[in-house]
Amino acid sequence: MAGSTHTVSNQPPPLSGYDVYGADRALVSAVERHLDPTLLEEVDGELSALGRSAGSAQLQEWGAQANEHPPRLRTHDRYGNRIDEVEFHPAWHRLLGKGVSAGLTAAWGRPGGHVRRAAGFVVWTQVEAGNCCPLSMTHAAVPALRADPVLAAEWEPLLTSTVYDRELRPARLKAGALLGMGMTEKQGGSDVRANATAAVPLAEDGTYALTGHKWFCSAPMSDGFLVLAQAPEGLTCFLVPRVLEDGGRNRFFLQRLKDKLGNRSNASGEVEFDGTWARRVGAEGRGVRTIIDMVAATRLDCVLGSAGLMRQAVAQAVHHCAYREAFGGKLVDQPLMRNVLADLALESEAATTLALRLAAACDDGGEQESALLRIAVPAAKYWVTKRCAPLVVEAAECLGGNGYVEESGMPRLVRESPLNSVWEGAGNVQALDVLRALRREPQALNAYLQEVGRARGADHRLDGAIKGLLTELADLEGVEARARRLAERFAVVLQGALLVRFAPPEVADAFCASRLGGDAGAAFGTLPHSLDLAAVVERAAPGV
Repeated sequence: MAGSTHTVSNQPPPLSGYDVYGADRALVSAVERHLDPTLLEEVDGELSALGRSAGSAQLQEWGAQANEHPPRLRTHDRYGNRIDEVEFHPAWHRLLGKGVSAGLTAAWGRPGGHVRRAAGFVVWTQVEAGNCCPLSMTHAAVPALRADPVLAAEWEPLLTSTVYDRELRPARLKAGALLGMGMTEKQGGSDVRANATAAVPLAEDGTYALTGHKWFCSAPMSDGFLVLAQAPEGLTCFLVPRVLEDGGRNRFFLQRLKDKLGNRSNASGEVEFDGTWARRVGAEGRGVRTIIDMVAATRLDCVLGSAGLMRQAVAQAVHHCAYREAFGGKLVDQPLMRNVLADLALESEAATTLALRLAAACDDGGEQESALLRIAVPAAKYWVTKRCAPLVVEAAECLGGNGYVEESGMPRLVRESPLNSVWEGAGNVQALDVLRALRREPQALNAYLQEVGRARGADHRLDGAIKGLLTELADLEGVEARARRLAERFAVVLQGALLVRFAPPEVADAFCASRLGGDAGAAFGTLPHSLDLAAVVERAAPGV
């Protein structure tokens, strides 16, 4: 019999049973802004259905199960035959199947495909981020495969399919397929030109035997993998199928699965190639050129994934504080907590707004928008992914001790939060890519300046930040040591310009005051008290 001391009070209800998409005003506004109006009704229905699934108690439970029961490597079957398979909890397959069926690998052939997929990716990350890795790799592989029309004709319909076919069999027998990636090696890391895996041409044109070791193989349970190896003419891109045409297994030997800080539900492995059969993608010696569009797509997914994690952390924090009482009132109404929540909400909305703007540029595909992407994607990847971890940790603190307990879900977000900053090139790589775009492609800077210039005159702090950025660019002495500073300014100024144009005045005012005008401290919760912080927090509330 429960005693009076066991009566539960002053605890918020679970944040479940809601539309993750529809409750995100910044995301809904971005979709409406960037999509053709004739598509809005269809896409809104599609994303709301996904949002209701994402916000359901059932899928939240699946996400928890997939992380509580991480994948296991099975190198051999019971008879001693080498099989190199990864075994997942059923919840993982259910989630991945829903992600595929929602079109999260099908951006390339649909009107407004990148914007609608980007919004879905932000939503789906909030359920369980681990299964977004194979979705991202599969989506990003399409532009790389298009370097070979024959390969593209064979594989693209499978990669953009909305059918999740988990069985390992030849691609021609499947209704849908997933692709992983193996670029990095232990001696090189991000310096892929240091790759030592060797590719020896075989008798059949375009086929090779690979020998080497990949230190990180993303999604090693996939149907195929894009990898880099040294062919006679230099570093080249290859497609390694998991199962050969005759139904036999390719020589793809999984050595171990990585024991990662977060992303526990997803498998990342080390793989050995020993006479592994592969097909060349693109020309010999053009491996980096072949994968460059794939890298840009996965980097944008890092921005989208971080935006999703940030949004879920903010939603949890605001929801908790809307119900929790302390010191005579709701936490959300306490001036200092309101400041913290508003600051977190600003960061989250800025990330979402920037990410969807870049997705819209992918849909456009024109020269101007493509030039913008070459400088804005690495800058956004650098900055948004860096801001994710401190934001999520601060949001967890808003729940107090409850946020440090696994049942709250916040520790899983905390462990996941540094991931996107590391994957697809860590911070220094992104900052140096911004410099590379500045040096090699003047049209990239012109496109960027035209984009932020559309907001000029609307806020004096934004105008001052644009002028300050131009001053930084006028003096390129020792610029490499300042590359991080430049990447940050490129990202923050672009966020400010977008918010000034499209966000409610209270959001744009608070962002410009704190991020561009310098009227804030180093920690979250140090916004000027004179701002309309209640309106900023209300906009971020999940409304449950």
